[in-house]
Amino acid sequence: MAELLQQAEHPVVMTGAGMSTESGLPDFRSNNGLWNNRDPAKLASIETMQENWEEFFSFYHSRIKALADVLPNSGHEILAEWEKQGVVKSIITQNVDGLHQAAGNEKVGELHGSIATVRCHSCGEKMKSSVYLENKTICPECGGLLRPNIVLFGEMLPEDAIAFAQNETAKADLFIVLGSSLSVTPASFFPADARDQGANLVIVNRAETEMDQKADLLLQDQGIGSILTETNKYLT
Repeated sequence: MAELLQQAEHPVVMTGAGMSTESGLPDFRSNNGLWNNRDPAKLASIETMQENWEEFFSFYHSRIKALADVLPNSGHEILAEWEKQGVVKSIITQNVDGLHQAAGNEKVGELHGSIATVRCHSCGEKMKSSVYLENKTICPECGGLLRPNIVLFGEMLPEDAIAFAQNETAKADLFIVLGSSLSVTPASFFPADARDQGANLVIVNRAETEMDQKADLLLQDQGIGSILTETNKYLT
């Protein structure tokens, strides 16, 4: 991986839930994951927000409270340092936890939004998600409901994040996937597009993905933090 990074002119990294599990956050699809015994299409949806507000608010109140004590892990910190050094150019993430920015990354495209903020569902007014922990759920501007500033099931992904990801993918000559099952679209399209356009593809994930056979380098035997730490030794 160090050799590929040193040879590349525009390396791009895409991260999934596996990037954050090493900070102690649950993933979404394992037996102990966030959606275990829950139907995400019902719970994290516009319908639930509008028709079962108490359940919706309780779930996201718990998520925001849990995130308050979560810190970036060694993998996040290395990616932030690599961006500062120009080793990688940008991060595309499926995660909503804001840990890349907390570590110091600046060029981040959040495909599914960010739980670090809430917004009014009516007027779009944004504020820090800590207001949820104070049980404030009504917009002070218009009286609308405050909801997490994330993409709920049934909603379109943010246009600016998609455009960012498409532009970075088009420029990438090395595309590194960290901790994503590549089972959710359109995120799964980006590594495929990069590979089709001639970029080298690296996949670091504990479980198999549908793109494994197209990867130039496949790493499954270690955690992301340890792999990036080891890689970093060969870059300095």
